Parts: sequence; structure tokens; C-alpha cells
Amino acid sequence: MEKRVAKTKLIFVFLVKLCTSITCTYASHTISVNQTIRYNETIVSPQETFELGFFRPGNSTNHYVGIWYKKIPIQTVVWVANRNTPLTDTSGELTLTLQGVLIIRNATTGNVIWSSGNSSSDTSVRNPIGRLLDTGNFIIQEEGEDINQEDPIWQSFDFMTDTLLSGMKLGRNLVTGIDRRFTSWKSTNDPDFGEFSYGIDTRGYPQLILLEDHKIKFRAGPWNGIRFTGVANLKINQFYNFTFVLNQKEVYYQYNVIDTSFISRLVLQPNGQVERLLWFDSKQEWKLYLARQNDLCDQYAVCGPFGSCDIDKSPVCECLKGFEPVSPHQWKITDWSQGCRHTIPLDCNPGEGFNKYSNLKLPDTRGSWYNQTMTLAECENMCKSNCSCTAYTTSNISGTGSGCLLWFGGLIDIRRIVENGDTLYIRLSASELESTKNSISNNAATRVRVIVPVAFLVLVILVSICLFYRYHRKKEHRQGTQSDDEDLELPLYGLSAILKATNNFSLSNKLGEGGFGPVYKGILENGKEIAVKRLAKTSTQGFYEFKNEVISISKLQHRNLVKLLGCCIEGAEVMLIYEYMLNKGLDSFIFDRTKSKVLDWPARYRIIIGIARGLLYLHQDSRLRIIHRDLKVSNILLDKDMNPKISDFGTAKTFGGNQIEEKTNRVVGTYGYMAPEYAGGGIFSIKSDVYSFGILVLEIVCGEKNRDFIDKEHCNNLIGHAWELHNEGKSLQLVDRCLGEPFNVSQVLRSIHVGLLCVQRRPEDRPTMASAILMLESEGPLPSPKEPGFYVGITKQVSGQSSGSHGITSNNDLSITMLNGR
Repeated sequence: MEKRVAKTKLIFVFLVKLCTSITCTYASHTISVNQTIRYNETIVSPQETFELGFFRPGNSTNHYVGIWYKKIPIQTVVWVANRNTPLTDTSGELTLTLQGVLIIRNATTGNVIWSSGNSSSDTSVRNPIGRLLDTGNFIIQEEGEDINQEDPIWQSFDFMTDTLLSGMKLGRNLVTGIDRRFTSWKSTNDPDFGEFSYGIDTRGYPQLILLEDHKIKFRAGPWNGIRFTGVANLKINQFYNFTFVLNQKEVYYQYNVIDTSFISRLVLQPNGQVERLLWFDSKQEWKLYLARQNDLCDQYAVCGPFGSCDIDKSPVCECLKGFEPVSPHQWKITDWSQGCRHTIPLDCNPGEGFNKYSNLKLPDTRGSWYNQTMTLAECENMCKSNCSCTAYTTSNISGTGSGCLLWFGGLIDIRRIVENGDTLYIRLSASELESTKNSISNNAATRVRVIVPVAFLVLVILVSICLFYRYHRKKEHRQGTQSDDEDLELPLYGLSAILKATNNFSLSNKLGEGGFGPVYKGILENGKEIAVKRLAKTSTQGFYEFKNEVISISKLQHRNLVKLLGCCIEGAEVMLIYEYMLNKGLDSFIFDRTKSKVLDWPARYRIIIGIARGLLYLHQDSRLRIIHRDLKVSNILLDKDMNPKISDFGTAKTFGGNQIEEKTNRVVGTYGYMAPEYAGGGIFSIKSDVYSFGILVLEIVCGEKNRDFIDKEHCNNLIGHAWELHNEGKSLQLVDRCLGEPFNVSQVLRSIHVGLLCVQRRPEDRPTMASAILMLESEGPLPSPKEPGFYVGITKQVSGQSSGSHGITSNNDLSITMLNGR
């Protein structure tokens, strides 16, 4: 008997020790009054979706109480209690008091380090109980009551941290004053309050705002009945639905997953990026589904009052029609902070009216006025009767439209949104309105008289070009060596064949879109895969690009150049047919957090060398010297073996004989890749392509976009950051973190060095592509690079930088055309 008792005690001791070494989970999903949860003890929601207990984030030595996904092996914390008052050891205890207050106590000292602090501390709270729900919400309610997330004693959903879960309300309770907004962690290892917060601002018509240290970083704007006006990519999808509620009691945004087995969360990262993440169980990882835009036009009020930002234009800021820069000189040097003013000042004259502006992100609504039942006509009359009212619009565009939204004073933070933009009616003087009407009328007449016959003439010319290449072979003989520009013909494809190949230009076959128009994948009857570039009806560069591409690339043959297979001109359709690239653009890999891991260093190095060899062919080995003029990551396509091919020759120029450079009044290309002499003076040469290649090399090495990168310590762009790291002997800090180790350090350092040689300010200092390839593939000493172009850090040569400072942060994905060289 004694032996049996001793054995039982031994088993008991063993179980106690085991329980202290691993997480012990209560079978219940509740915590009762005076029940204590200690370190390594947790409670789990009914369906084991979420778990609550003590945790230690990353490599931190601090301990917190939080909620995380139970079944996901990567610990993903969605809520933290004591985020700014951590425990430094494992002596913490979580307890529910008789008053319905959740507290975290240091068991050693007895001090309370965190409290839920709900106001229900009177004796009316009877038998409180805490429940962890399968929504991820922890609620405190009276025992015996049905679960009610609308009116509990306290709930964690009211005090979110950095994550918005399905069913959470992002917004303000106008009765209790609770402001539900999520705030970033300080870092991935520290859940303390970070620099960024995202929530609904109710000072005027409610709008969604991202704050950085209490200053507006990004404004998603007001809800227009369908989406937030500044978030054009928020669309109906198969994963979740969303809604926006505005009434006398509360205002909030909420999303709900359509399938409860689907796991999604919206996270405000420590760097301020707002990301929609999806959990893929098959791959056991979180994947990025949606992220907010992040370009120059997303910077709050970048163009000042009455200024509009258009990322597809250069410069990006322009005054709205009927307005002019407050300071023409500052505006000219790209300082747009003072904004614009009425060309003809308002004087509250009865003749004043409103001009319609379309495809806009609505301006800042702080200080605005709204009514949810007015018609648009009533809204106009309301605004017109108040001389201080500067603009109006419908507050709800869904259905037939309803509601009224009025602005007073300057209109701040407007940007042009081509797809899903809003309409705004802005007050103008009587004479300015008349001028605007006359201008529209004259422009329409001009387009009818001029554009139509010109377009017809261009089409005739293009048809002639295709027919020429189709039915005639142009034979050219070379002296000395045989040219690789062999006798070629450019086939004409029938429209019916292209329609069948692309399934009538199905959206599911769409690969992307550029200045020429959309690009579709197609499969011909013989099984050959093709890419079809279709001229858009709204394209302003398409005819020129079509002609230029047919002439420039149809007779070029190189393994690192995309191959043009033919063209199609039938009716109103104008198309170019290319070989299909299975892996699409290099940008889809380099700038994607997940797919970038596919490109290890050997793959990136092969891509750099391949691009260099393709450029060398264009500059030196083809019959004519060809300057690409728009070399960028998105114009590098990858075949099934990840071999790079240079594409998009619509803006290319050919040089003959010994021609070295040329000046143009039609500056085309993409800011962030343009050489200084080209962006500023329209001068281009093979050295301007070399500059673009240097940017490509740096982006491939570090995995960051030149236009997006900002070194906070020295206010540097990517070029300046790379240059300073090189000068400090720290170039390896530039390497993309996803590469890991090991990698060929010598190749990486040499690539960065050559990239910096290619982006030097003076064209004559940059190497040719032949020299660049030799330096990349050899092991000899390299010359020291001089200061790069568009270097915006602190330097001895500060003057003359302002004109380029905004250019380098312009759109990295769309080509820019300036008809007047600066």
C-alpha cells in the first residue's frame, strides 16, 4: 500500500514538473472570478481557433499577455494586453476580479502592472466571467448571459493593437467615446506603441487616416458608399466582404470573412505599411494579398491647396483647371507646398458656379459638413448660398447616389485616380466658368478636325509597314562578318486568330498594362504561347510606339531581347505579337516579399549579366546603335528558365554611323531610372542607358525600388545610400535580406561597385556596356566611383539638386513623356 502511495506521489510530482515546462491549457475557454492563469498556462477558444496566455515575442526577454492563432505553427499574435508595461520574468499572473476587471500582477511583488480598467467597477456587476471567443475577441460579461459582443462589460476588440480581425469595428463609438484604431508595434520584437496608427477621423465627414507621430502620413479619405475614396484597389473579392456604418451612435469600417475556414488579417506593420495577409495552410505561411499604395502622390498634401497629384505625369503636381500656382518660382523648382489659388479670385458674385472635376481622390474632409439625405441639386444650392463653400459632391455614390458633402476653404490632398475615382464640383468665378466652357468647346472641335485624320493617316502608314515586312524581304549585305540581322519577315496575324487565342481578350488572360495599352496571354491553334500588346483607344503614345517598335525590334535577334513575332491591324485594332514570357516581369519577383526568395544570388547575377549583354548588343553589335531610353525592372521579362529579356522598344532611338548623342524635346522614360542629363536637358546617349542599368543592378542586389527607398538616418535615396555604404566599406548592408547566406561576396561587392560606376553624375565618367561586362566578370581592380547623379544626401555640392528630388521618387512602373525638355 505504501509503495502504491509513493508511486502515486511520484507520478503527481512528475506531472507538476511537466506542466511547468510546457504550456498547460485549461479545457475551458473561460476564466472565472479569482481564477489565476500563470506562465505556461493558457485558455483556448471553443473551436481552438485562438489561444490566450503569456508569451515572449521574437528574441525579446520581456513577457506579455496576448492572444494568438492556436493552430498556426508560426506564432502570430493579434492582441497584446500589457504592450507598454512588460514583465521582465515569468512571475506574472492573470486574474479576473469580482468587479469584472482583468488584471496582470507580478506574483513576486504583488504589484498590478496592467488592468483592463473598465468603468464597471460598481457592485452592479454580478458573477463576471471572461470568455475567449473564436473570433479572437476576449469579452467579460455576467455569468449566465448570452454571448453579446455589442454590450459586454469589457472586450479586447475595443482596444485593438496592430491587427484588424474579421468582425472588429475600426472606428468610434459616439456614445461611449471609445476610439477603436490599431497601432503598430515599435518593432517585430517589441509590441509597445509604435510610430503609426490607423483609424477613422471624425472631425468633419469621417475619413480613414494613417498617422505617423500624430501627423498625417497617408489619407485613405472618406467612404463614398463603395470604398474609401483613396483606396481604389478595395474591391469585391472571394475572400471577405466589407461595410461602413455611419449613424448617430457609431461610425466604423468592418470586414467579415466569407468562409470561416479562411484566415485573413489586416496588419499595420512597424514601418507604417498596411497589409492584408492570407494564411495558406498548404504552404504553412502568410502571404501578402493587398497593400496600400505607396508612391509620391500618397504623401499627404504633397501638391498643397487646390493642387492635384498625378503619378503618371511629370512633374506629378499640377493646379486644377481654373487655378494657378501661388508661387510660380517655387512651383517651377518642384516645391509645391504653397499650392494653388483661383486664377480669377472669388467675390461672392451671383454668377459664380461650379466646374465638374472627375477621377479624383476627394480632398481632406476635416472641417467639412455633410447631410446623408440631400439630393445633389439640394447640395449645390446649399453650397452656392454660402460664400465660404468652395466645393461639394455626393457623399454616397452607390446606386443612384445620395447625400451631400461640402468643403470650406482650401482643398487639400487631391490626387488623380484613373480607375474608380470620384467627382468633385469646385466653385469658380463667372468669367472663369465661361473661359472653361469655351476651352472645352474649342478643344473638342480641334480634336474632330485634326486628330481623326491624323490617326487615320498614321494607321495607313502602320499598315504599309506591316505589309512591307510581310510580303517583301529586305536583304542587306555586310562586309567582313555576317550580320545577325538576317532576312526576316514580319507576319500579319488575323484578328479572328488573336480573338480565339486570347479568349476574346478575357480578363483572366490579362498580363498587365502600360502606356501602349493592355497585354494579354494567348495560345495559337498550333499550341504556341504568345503575348499580345493591344493598342488602347485612350493611348497617347501608341501609334508612335507601334511604328517605332516594328522598325526597331523586328530585325533584332538576341537571346536577351524579347522577340517580336508579328502584328495585327484589322478594323480599329492595332496589336503587336510577342513571344510569351512565362515568369512575366522581373519586378514581380524582386519587389515581392515572397517571390523574391526564389531569386537567390546566382540567379540575380545571371540576370544582371544577361541584361548587360542585351544592352551591349543594342549599343554595339546590332546594325544600328539603339538607345532603349526606358530601361527599368518592369521592362525586363523572364522566360521559363529565368533568363532576362529586354522588352518595350516603343521609345527607343536609333543612332547611325559615329553619332554619339542627341537632344530631344520629347523626354520619355521613367523617373528613378533617367540619367540627370536626360531628365534635365533631354540629352540621351548610350551612357544614359548605362545609368539606367546601374539603377537596375542596385535594385536587383537590394530588392528595393529606387523611387521608394528612403534612408531615414541621412535622408538618402537608394543611390546615395549605396554610395555612402560603399565609401564606409559597408556595402554588404545593401544586400537583400531574403538572400540569406552563403552567397558569393566578391560577386555581390563587384556588382554594387559596377552599379555605382554606371550611375555617376557625368556621362563621360560612366563605363560602356562592354567595360561594365568586363568588370563584372573579371577579378581585377576597379576604379573608385564618383558622386552619383540624383544623389540627395548631404554633400558638398548641394546646389542644383532640388529639380531632381521629386523626379527620382516618381512612378517606377509607368513610362513618362514630357513634350518640352527642361
